[in-house]
Amino acid sequence: MREIKINGIYKHFKGDYYLVLDVATYTETDELCVVYRALYGDNLLWVRPLSMFLSEVDHEKYPDVLQKYRFELQDIPSKKEKNK
Repeated sequence: MREIKINGIYKHFKGDYYLVLDVATYTETDELCVVYRALYGDNLLWVRPLSMFLSEVDHEKYPDVLQKYRFELQDIPSKKEKNK
């Protein structure tokens, strides 16, 4: 299984970006859930089961999507480091 990076920025397969804040445990089932914040609009806070967050895109339902996973970690280079 893929691992989650706390404070990592992830791109959803539909195009928006999210900041992963933490992984929490659902009290009723002990299921691990990802807590993440939208990096657009009202910056809403979301929770989704870890297994779903890390799952692959359903390419039968979304055949035109190029991204393999529902959420993919982004490597965003620092402009500050670039200027060194």
